[in-house]
Amino acid sequence: MQRPKKIVAVVGSYRKGGIIDSAVDQILASAAEQGARVSKIYLSDKHIEFCSNCRRCTQEQGDRRGYCAIRDDLAGVLDELESADGIVLGSPINFFSVTALTKRFVERLVCYAWWPWGSRIPKMRSGKRPRRAVLLLSCAMPAFMAWLMGGAPRVLKTAAAILGARTIGLLIIGQVAQQEHEELPARARNKARQLGVKLATG
Repeated sequence: MQRPKKIVAVVGSYRKGGIIDSAVDQILASAAEQGARVSKIYLSDKHIEFCSNCRRCTQEQGDRRGYCAIRDDLAGVLDELESADGIVLGSPINFFSVTALTKRFVERLVCYAWWPWGSRIPKMRSGKRPRRAVLLLSCAMPAFMAWLMGGAPRVLKTAAAILGARTIGLLIIGQVAQQEHEELPARARNKARQLGVKLATG
């Protein structure tokens, strides 16, 4: 009997219950209906410090991520993601990129690189991508403009690849800042549920 797939979502929104959080819930609910084990991590609930660029984590060669000298909650988050078959990364777009909360998390992923002193550029410790990823973004501008005017899709795609995941879906929910409390649009809800099925059954 095949074991159920484990799917872990990381939410980089400042607000719980908002558009990104609601879309993540739809993905996870849909995946759970397919038999997946699902969980959600709010970056706002975690103590994750800024990267100090000391590069200690990049000095030792090997497939495993480097040891970070900062003692906070990051290691536990990464352990969860590494144990997953599928991951979901979600963030609103602020000033044409992901939130500072998400960016702080992404910058700490340098531990997956081997970058000894004297080397011009970092190299990924492993090129393997054993898991799949779904990416979520929301913005006040029309969704197509997120592709044309910002780097948020690239940031999340890069983060997913660093975490050993192949992106199988990207949902950008545009024009969502029309009122203080908004519900997830029906079209985005349906798309999120489709992505949940794809993540759990692929």
